[in-house]
Amino acid sequence: MGGVRGRIVGLLARRRFGRRRAAGAPDALLSLLPDSALVPLQRTGLDPVAALGNLREHEPVSRLRLPFGLRAWVVTGYEETRAVLGAGSAFSNDFTNLVGTVGITADQNPGGLGFTDPPAHTRLRRMLTPEFTGHRLRRLAPRIEAIVAGQLDEMASLAESNGAVDLLQTFALPIPSLTICELLGVPYSDRAEFQRLSTTRFDLLGGVTGSLGAISESMEYLLRIVEKQRVEPGDGLLGMLVREHGDDISDHELAGLADGLLTGGLETTASMLALGTIVLLQHSESRRAVHDDDAAIDPFVEELLRYLTVVQVAFPRFAKEETTIGGQTIAKGDIVLCSLSGANRDGDGLDDFHPGRPSRPHLAFGYGLHRCIGAELARMELRTAYPALIRRFPEIRLATDPADLSYRKLSFVFGVDALPVTLS
Repeated sequence: MGGVRGRIVGLLARRRFGRRRAAGAPDALLSLLPDSALVPLQRTGLDPVAALGNLREHEPVSRLRLPFGLRAWVVTGYEETRAVLGAGSAFSNDFTNLVGTVGITADQNPGGLGFTDPPAHTRLRRMLTPEFTGHRLRRLAPRIEAIVAGQLDEMASLAESNGAVDLLQTFALPIPSLTICELLGVPYSDRAEFQRLSTTRFDLLGGVTGSLGAISESMEYLLRIVEKQRVEPGDGLLGMLVREHGDDISDHELAGLADGLLTGGLETTASMLALGTIVLLQHSESRRAVHDDDAAIDPFVEELLRYLTVVQVAFPRFAKEETTIGGQTIAKGDIVLCSLSGANRDGDGLDDFHPGRPSRPHLAFGYGLHRCIGAELARMELRTAYPALIRRFPEIRLATDPADLSYRKLSFVFGVDALPVTLS
């Protein structure tokens, strides 16, 4: 059973870590899974497929019928998802669950927080947390505003010569990429290379064909940045960690934390900026409110986060002990996948977009000890970008029929492949 479990989990890891594959080649895991197991990764336009809602209604904790008798579960209910994500003592995220499967080795561990359990997770998160408080992040606000303004200028310039522009490439991707540069303290001379690697990782994790590189290239680059920071610590997060923690944190841990911020803070925010713009342009009431009223942006962003839930499935959990969730007995060693997009639509009227509705806390950033540490930074970027976009270009429109937009067919992080718009 262990070997069978290892083969399937290894295939899942290959999907998450973006191991090199030919452009357009089918993903090995997805080709093995039955259609029922793919439901949490599918959408119809911006909405989860109806089958996900049907599954949640009838069996919010349900067995996944996987090949080789593998025991796995998908959780789609809101309360049930919170129960899994909040049970840190009963479930493991540790990378060692993947080592020894389909060529996955210990030295491929990307580090960071997503695949780490306490006490290592606790130690690293304690080091990072002070930099992600609202007080510390406010120092980035002027730079985020300048980055957004610069991308709006670039869009205007391109529109003069080309007419339509791709909002994904000119707005949604550069804003989080350059913001992460500011956060980490990446030197200006390295930012072109950093953005290239950012775009590479975006393609890899999003399942976009034509991937430009692999995770090893990113880690090698980040290790070089860390080496420079060891010699001359800068004002960014990496420099702060070097100054305050020195030898208590290794170069690989530093690079892993930076890589986690790159992957977790780039692709998700870029997808939110692009998909959120589609929602903004299709809902005239929200468009007017965001344009006219500063107080409208917070409820708009929170409802967008819930409604879109671009991270469709949380990191896989591995049961460390027998436990009961939603009336189902989950055995030790079982894999549990939580559908965040399903959980955030669990309730009457939650398939509709309605800013300002009285609602419970959404799960777009996860929950429990692995909740996204960069949640407030993402909110800052979204709250800055949407009003600036709609005020700079009040006549912005989609340059294609919404039905013709190309969305990712199967992806852990949902997104659009391109977003052509006209500005006037």
